[in-house]
Amino acid sequence: MLPFVLVSVIIASALGCGVPPIEPLATRVVNGVDARPHSWPWQISLQYLRDAEWRHTCGGSLIATNWVMTAAHCINNKQTYRVYVGKYNLVEEEPGSMALSPEKIIVHEKFNPIFAAFGNDVALIKLSEHVTLSETVQLACLPPADSVLPNDYPCYITGWGRISTGGPIADKLQQALMPVVDHATCTQSDWWGPALRPILVCAGGDGVVGGCNGDSGGPLNCKNTEGVWEVHGITSFVSGLGCNYVKKPTVFTRVSAFNDWIDQVMMDN
Repeated sequence: MLPFVLVSVIIASALGCGVPPIEPLATRVVNGVDARPHSWPWQISLQYLRDAEWRHTCGGSLIATNWVMTAAHCINNKQTYRVYVGKYNLVEEEPGSMALSPEKIIVHEKFNPIFAAFGNDVALIKLSEHVTLSETVQLACLPPADSVLPNDYPCYITGWGRISTGGPIADKLQQALMPVVDHATCTQSDWWGPALRPILVCAGGDGVVGGCNGDSGGPLNCKNTEGVWEVHGITSFVSGLGCNYVKKPTVFTRVSAFNDWIDQVMMDN
C-alpha cells in the first residue's frame, strides 16, 4: 500500500489539476471584478436549505472527484447542505453545473469555533457521488507540504462573498488580486499581532480589497513556477472592523500545513 501522505498528490496528478481549460484573466487589478466564466473550475458553492430555498453560504475547492475542501466554521451540524460544482452565476441555470449532497462531512478535530484565530479551520466534504470532470469542473492542486510563499507573492481570492461590508453577495463569481503578507509582517503589533499562528497565511491588507462574508471556505489561488494554480489558502476570517481594512489582511488556513490531515481523512473515509 502506498503511504497515505501521497494520496491527494496521486489523485490530483493522475486526473490533472490546477490548469483550467478556460484560463483566468489574472491581471494586476486589485479591486474585485467578475471572474472569467468557469475559469476557476475547482471553485464550488456550499449551500444550505432554508425555508425550502437553497442559499449560498461558503465557497470551497474540489480536490478529488468526490471530495471538497472548505472551512470548518462553514459547517453547522443542524443544517442541510449541498455542494454545487461548475457554477459561475448563482442565479442562472448553467449547463454542466450540478448539485450534489454530502455523504459525510469531517471537521478538523482541533478546530475551536469560538477562537478561529487558533487555526485548524478546515473541513472536508465527501460527496455522495463522483463528479465527471469537464471544461467547467476541474480539480484543485494542493501545494507541497509545509511550503510557504514569500511576501507579496501574487495570489487571487475567488468567491461569491459580499461585495462590501454588510452588502449583498455577488451573483457572478468574483476574483481579486490578494498578495501574500508574510508571517513576520502579519504578526506585527499594528497588523494582526503575535498571536497569529504559523498555520495561517495572510493576504491583502491594503484597505482596498479583501475577503468578506460568503467568501469563507473558498480558495486562495496562487500560480507556481510551472504555471499551475495551487490552492494555498482556505478563507477563514477578516477583521471585525470590516472586510477591507488597512493592515488587517484576510486570514486563510494555510493548506500546506494540513496535507497529512487531508490525506488521512480521505484514506479513512
